Amino acid sequence: MKEDIVQFLRKTIEEYNFRGAVVGVSGGLDSAVVISLCVEALGKDRVLGVILPERDSSPDTLKDAVIVCENLNVEYIVKPITKVLRAMGVYRLQPSTLFIPRKIQERYVKNKWESLPKRDAYIEDLRNEGNEEFLKGIAYYRIKHRVRMCHLYFEAEKRGYAVVGTTNKTEYKLGFYVKWGDDAVDIEPILHLYKTQVYELAKELDVPEKILRKAPSPDLIPGITDEFAIGMSYQDVDRILMKMEKGENLSDEDPEKIRRIKEILGNVRFREIRMRSLLPG
Repeated sequence: MKEDIVQFLRKTIEEYNFRGAVVGVSGGLDSAVVISLCVEALGKDRVLGVILPERDSSPDTLKDAVIVCENLNVEYIVKPITKVLRAMGVYRLQPSTLFIPRKIQERYVKNKWESLPKRDAYIEDLRNEGNEEFLKGIAYYRIKHRVRMCHLYFEAEKRGYAVVGTTNKTEYKLGFYVKWGDDAVDIEPILHLYKTQVYELAKELDVPEKILRKAPSPDLIPGITDEFAIGMSYQDVDRILMKMEKGENLSDEDPEKIRRIKEILGNVRFREIRMRSLLPG
């Protein structure tokens, strides 16, 4: 598995005349795996880690991202995006968190997520629906990925590097990404791997144990982890998705989990829309 991806990265970088690779390092599993693969493929001197924390980032985000980069001995830069988001008026969409402890922020956000008048926050998000408060929340978190994308391309293009993405197959199939945000990259080396497969690859790459143990999170809004948003564990999601992909019997799976995954898959098309041209006639 590892060697195939390393060869793919090496070949693609060479074929398209890139000099190296830029990876947005979040302190999470996927970016740790991707930057490790880039180092294997290109060598540490041709890889740059870019760390882009902001006001709502977990206190561990910066520390863990630095651990990943220093463990690989790669060059990295830290560019907080708080000032950009503040100048755009993003933080005015939500209550100030200046003097509020992190745990209380997380509890508040989870309660809001669960109490908003909607049928399912995840589905509403995919469909760009919901009340005015919910739509503001969507705008609030998506802009963070898009600002990060701009920074990644700025750093990459100054060096003639490729922007290497970190989206895995589970996220892609469930629409768990931001259009024109974390999906806007040059190369996606782990897009064919389910999240549970990324964990296995991480062990092979000797990703630090602290990163392996972290709860997967987009780290955009306090308290919202991947599994909280999706509504079940990655183990359950991947097992059911793999069975569906292979056409296997689902009779031994929880019917409610199957229903939820099918509903998500049925609404991913709203996330995939890029551009439409309406021509006369």
